[in-house]
Amino acid sequence: MPLMKNVYGLTRRRLLGGVGAGLALSLLPRAAHAADDLDDLIREQMAAAQVPGLAVGLARDGEVAFARSYGFADLEQRRPVTPDTMFHIASITKTVTATAVMMLVDAGRIELDQRVAPYLDFTIAGEQAATITFRHLLMHTAGISEEVYYQTDFRTHGADASLTIDQLLRDYLAPGGRYTGTGNVKTVPGTHWAYSNIGYGLLGYLAGRIAGQDMRVFTRDHIFRPLGMRHTAWTIADTPADLAVTPYDLVDQAVEPVPPVGFPDWSAGMMRASIRDLTQFVAMVANGGVAGDVRVLSSAHAAEMLTMQTPEGLSPWLSGQGLAWQQSSLGGVPRANHWGGDPGVFTMAYLDPAERKGVVLLSNLSATGESRDALKSIAAKVFEAN
Repeated sequence: MPLMKNVYGLTRRRLLGGVGAGLALSLLPRAAHAADDLDDLIREQMAAAQVPGLAVGLARDGEVAFARSYGFADLEQRRPVTPDTMFHIASITKTVTATAVMMLVDAGRIELDQRVAPYLDFTIAGEQAATITFRHLLMHTAGISEEVYYQTDFRTHGADASLTIDQLLRDYLAPGGRYTGTGNVKTVPGTHWAYSNIGYGLLGYLAGRIAGQDMRVFTRDHIFRPLGMRHTAWTIADTPADLAVTPYDLVDQAVEPVPPVGFPDWSAGMMRASIRDLTQFVAMVANGGVAGDVRVLSSAHAAEMLTMQTPEGLSPWLSGQGLAWQQSSLGGVPRANHWGGDPGVFTMAYLDPAERKGVVLLSNLSATGESRDALKSIAAKVFEAN
């Protein structure tokens, strides 16, 4: 139902001040005024960009230094964001999928430069498709075109997708598939960068086949549980209603609710996670693959994920592409990062592996120019102040 046209007018103080910062774990600011300055900036930026709810996390030395929450998970119910509120993290999901693949590399089950074809139960159409490797998929250089993907709405609105990931992949990649045509591998693998959701759908499917269990089960057992990530889910159905955020969009400058979306290539962007949980995951990545006494990845493979290259065709706003993780400037400093965006959600995760720090931001408003600038300003401030 339509919401009030001016969420940030008469209600601005209540929305951003009354709820304030919901503090999880221990807040460890360098000085009290630094925390106050950060809170002030966050409130100002949320108001300027009309962001209903936001969660901010700082990872340091393999631990969650803080996980803070602001605004509302649901405006109509006046339900506040908390550190356990579960946001749709969208394409940051790809970093989890890549981690699962690298765990299989760690275990000696696969090698990064192996071709993926022997691990599939269908053939990918196209002359060059047989040369696609795991590294190509991880780096978005497999040559898979998403032109047809973006012309076709594979999403289910308000629920998880009914189309399975294996059927999607066969429909899109296999000879004779519904959307394959003459083949959707359009460039020679390894020669050109093109961001690919289908590629990460394929990685999730491959990881499940190689691990001998659905990758969602594998990540639950080998990443989420060991790291203590108790408020993380792969589906809308598995996200408790009292922890789920309502997604919002701006319609004629009014904040309006939109239904959550489910799509079949879940390993590319379907995860839901709380700020506390996702910051714990980022803490592990920024700390060389280990968080506390839990090692998820070898230090060598954790470092390799963050080793940046500049393949031909790399998006101009990026200065590097690693294994899932990308690099771009934040406050004038090149930082490994990944963003996520879907209807009603915009997310960011940034890393500083040299300082073993990471910053995570989760919001429940579709990406806009204003929200992009707001979240980047907040992320830069968190690095600066901590």
